[in-house]
Amino acid sequence: MGCFQSKVAKQFPGHEDPVLLASQTGFSVSEVEALFELFKMISSSVVDDGLISKEEFQLALFKNRKKENLFANRIFDLFDVKRKGVIDFSDFVRSLSVFHPNAPQEDKIDFSFKLYDLDNTGFIERQEVKQMLIALLCESEMKLADETIEIILDKTFLDADVNQDGKIDKCEWQNFVSKNPSLLKIMTLPYLRDITTSFPSFIFNSEVDEIAT
Repeated sequence: MGCFQSKVAKQFPGHEDPVLLASQTGFSVSEVEALFELFKMISSSVVDDGLISKEEFQLALFKNRKKENLFANRIFDLFDVKRKGVIDFSDFVRSLSVFHPNAPQEDKIDFSFKLYDLDNTGFIERQEVKQMLIALLCESEMKLADETIEIILDKTFLDADVNQDGKIDKCEWQNFVSKNPSLLKIMTLPYLRDITTSFPSFIFNSEVDEIAT
């Protein structure tokens, strides 16, 4: 077993024992092993180096490595925990665990906050929400008039920015999301509950949710 683990670790940098990863995430050992098969498939789609590049991540998300999308880029950046420009297996499993249906709500809220905090300032600003909203609309092939987008932004900040300082802090985001749970729909991938029995393509079905309602 030790020799096998050593061989895998050389072929897949950042690979960790499935038992350890299972103990630190919401996945079982068998689910981690199934995710490894998925990881191998994605990490070899462009360059077979045991790591997922941004191009491979884009290809897995959209079946098109040339399609640039702020949402996908942001997800990649958050999965790239070690800031190396690639995702190794341990980062893949730990980050993906946030999307598990059984993951703590607090973890999903925290991840979604980071998703919108594009500049990593610890606050979500109007322009960041606008950029992400436009990216989600593009991915969903939906078009809204500029005036409609501004109305959505106005309503969002009216409801979320309690102290009216022009930005949303983590506490305000938590309260806003608790009143608008549809915002967390993109933070759950239902198939992760049955990863060992249903082996789907790795696609985020992100949608523009009822942010204006």
